[in-house]
Amino acid sequence: MFFNFLHSLLTIIIIVFLTTVLNKKRREIKVRFILQLLLIEILLAYILLHSSVGLILVNLLSNIFNKLLTFAFSGTEFVFGGMYKYKLAFFFITALCPIIFVSVLIGILQYIRVLPIIIITIGTILSKVSGMGKLESFNAISSLMLGQSENFIAYKNILYKIPENRMYNMAITAMSTVSMSIVGSYIRILSPKYVITAIILNIFSTFIILLLLNPYNINYDDDINIKNLHENKGFFEMLSDYIITGFKVAVIIAAMLIGFISLISMINYLCNLIIGINFQELLGYIFSPFAWIIGIPKKDILNAGSVMATKLVSNEFVAMMDLKRMSNLSSRSIGILSVFLVSFANFSSIGVISGSIKSLDKNQGDIIAKYGFNLVYSSTLVSVLSAAISGIVIK
Repeated sequence: MFFNFLHSLLTIIIIVFLTTVLNKKRREIKVRFILQLLLIEILLAYILLHSSVGLILVNLLSNIFNKLLTFAFSGTEFVFGGMYKYKLAFFFITALCPIIFVSVLIGILQYIRVLPIIIITIGTILSKVSGMGKLESFNAISSLMLGQSENFIAYKNILYKIPENRMYNMAITAMSTVSMSIVGSYIRILSPKYVITAIILNIFSTFIILLLLNPYNINYDDDINIKNLHENKGFFEMLSDYIITGFKVAVIIAAMLIGFISLISMINYLCNLIIGINFQELLGYIFSPFAWIIGIPKKDILNAGSVMATKLVSNEFVAMMDLKRMSNLSSRSIGILSVFLVSFANFSSIGVISGSIKSLDKNQGDIIAKYGFNLVYSSTLVSVLSAAISGIVIK
């Protein structure tokens, strides 16, 4: 445990350097809040992964999602019949179709105004703890609840007034969290305790990276309003919207998986033909130092580096399935990598976020697209930090 702590401390120092190298306002960094957030994050990681309270919480949340998945399967079984029983189109039916049902639940909570209350309450508390403005704190929770695409609609009325540096913060937050509608799909692939731990740690890691990268004085919270996304719409019209939205997300993920897995397969073949090793093995060598940085044991760093790189260049689902197929990894490596993978930090997310914002405000969308590489870099550092923190307590 002590060695893990020293290793993670070294990782945190490296992350601080890699983040502040982009910061031109280093004197404005709020060190007290950063240290405060780090201590909270380490404590949360220990509670979630080792304490009896954490075990109860993880089991409770896991059981809730499993029950929701049971309800979701009643719909998919009706539509797809015996395909589930005979494991035909198994991933689409078991991992992606439940997104539709969870999306409907999120829509209902939004419609009856429960979600705005949750967002404002938790966001206000986070703002006090983190030293960030309410805009970023609200955005962290709304991104988690609503997802990348719909999240920015909640800020439609004030989007045009948000300064460039705060828009940058909001985009990083959206890339560093995951939508609750997809969490059920994640726990079909990874251990629920690591998925839930990653979701919570990523919020605090995001604030730490933003405090290091883009410090500012809080003076822009007076006009913040969480807009009702379905004003002047009937209940069943709202249900239809969210059903269609959930289906679009499921189909888009399926299309991305087909495209990326096929492309990686072709590139693997070409690399093997030309240089004698496949593309993912090559990425494993390139990213192995980063795998070591987050606490992966030496014997696993090549495989871990390959998984990390796959997530960055494709998406988290492709990387999760690669991880699931690796039976020779240690339990520590699986835990740390699982935490690293639970986020939208990859190149494909740039298009999703900039497109979503551009549909609401062209100028702000163009600004976000301009910072594409920096967004991936910063949100990846968030994943690295969360993985490193979890590495302190994972044996």
